[in-house]
Amino acid sequence: MKFSPEKCTIPDRRMEPFIDPAELWGFLNNTKPTKERVKEIIAKSLEKQRLTLEETAALINADNPELVEEIKEGARTLKKKVYGNRIVLFAPLYIGNHCVNNCKYCGFKASNRFAIRRKLTDEEIIRETEALEENGQKRLILVYGEHPMYSPEYIAHTVKLVYGVKKGNGEIRRVNINAAPLDIEGFRTVKNAGIGTYQIFQETYHPEMYKFYHPSGPKRDFNYRLTSLDRAQEAGLDDVGIGALFGLYDWRFEVMGLVRHTNHLEAVYNVGPHTISFPRIKDASEFNIDLKYMVNDKDFAKLVAILRLAVPYTGMILTAREAPEVRSEVMQYGVSQIDGGTKLEIGNYSSTLNEEQNLNREQFRVNDARSLSDVIEELLDKNYLPSFCTACYRHGRTGEHFMEFSVPGFIKRFCTPNAILTLAEYIMDYANPKVAEKGWKVIEDNMAELHNEKQVIEVRKRIERIKQGERDLYF
Repeated sequence: MKFSPEKCTIPDRRMEPFIDPAELWGFLNNTKPTKERVKEIIAKSLEKQRLTLEETAALINADNPELVEEIKEGARTLKKKVYGNRIVLFAPLYIGNHCVNNCKYCGFKASNRFAIRRKLTDEEIIRETEALEENGQKRLILVYGEHPMYSPEYIAHTVKLVYGVKKGNGEIRRVNINAAPLDIEGFRTVKNAGIGTYQIFQETYHPEMYKFYHPSGPKRDFNYRLTSLDRAQEAGLDDVGIGALFGLYDWRFEVMGLVRHTNHLEAVYNVGPHTISFPRIKDASEFNIDLKYMVNDKDFAKLVAILRLAVPYTGMILTAREAPEVRSEVMQYGVSQIDGGTKLEIGNYSSTLNEEQNLNREQFRVNDARSLSDVIEELLDKNYLPSFCTACYRHGRTGEHFMEFSVPGFIKRFCTPNAILTLAEYIMDYANPKVAEKGWKVIEDNMAELHNEKQVIEVRKRIERIKQGERDLYF
């Protein structure tokens, strides 16, 4: 999407730093919410209107247990309104762990002498992708260390390689990227490979703390990283993901930073982030940071609910860093995407490494090591609708066009039927009998909620076509 300054009512702020710690702390320190004010803010969010910084700060500062429960309940209701019962599933595939940075919290840091450095060969990438497809995965995020060897051309090459792997009925239909910031031409190169979302996490939005955690390497430049997704937009890559690593600084400030980042992208490019991620610090090889900012489970649940209310239309990703019981609790407050069957060790989807090898090849510890089948079964038991849908990408419903569908809430018109079809595929190709029985029941439950007879008839026709062997049917 091209930015048109003449259509914008604010000054041209493209690629300008936009985080002012004093502004964010000003809202946090001076917003004293009343019970009535909190209720008003929740009501606004339930109308699917994005919240302001002041409104976000009011929810953050609401510490009365009854109000916190109202915030959580509002998030539950909003998730149902916008996303229905869907939970989108994906898996990360680590391509290489060479890195030139020295982030204090990361096992990939250049100074980690225990790290076993690897970059998958093309043949290994194919084997890993085949193993993922054999488990039923359809959506991957490729993860790279920050190193010159992972150039835009190399990233594009690996994306095309993954898309080309077909194993039985398996195929990867969407490849997202988590990699270093690029220049505009670099983003253009990667976009042309057909990627989905490009994720870049700011880690912490506090400039001074950012410098402390990133003592050396290109990543030390706070502003270059902060404006990286502006460059992606300038390159025409309008599908981007933001995130903060909770535990590096005060969680309240990081929530404000994420909302401020969203505001900036919407104001300047007329499209916010496709996804927001909120991983918490976990152990990693050579992990050595002050633990005073670690986020407990109670605050973690609250911040997830606040983010859901603050950005009603934005996808929210909860990863396998969290234990199953935490994921089960937090998912209800607005999470729309999770990973399943995750292995972070490089090359471990198609082979098995021992525990010591794992630690020295991974970026952090996984706390939910269940198989994709087990994750799907739990989702079904809780009446969620597991989805591998990628239809929006094939229909061009991304960036500004995605917002046109998702902000008014029309997305359920497409996503619930498409989720049903992808679950039917999974059942036919990969599910064991117990999961299959539960899956067909959940499909029927969700069909009953469509309330459109013509649509129900068409979905049932496509399910029958899937049973006859057709694949990749979508609306």
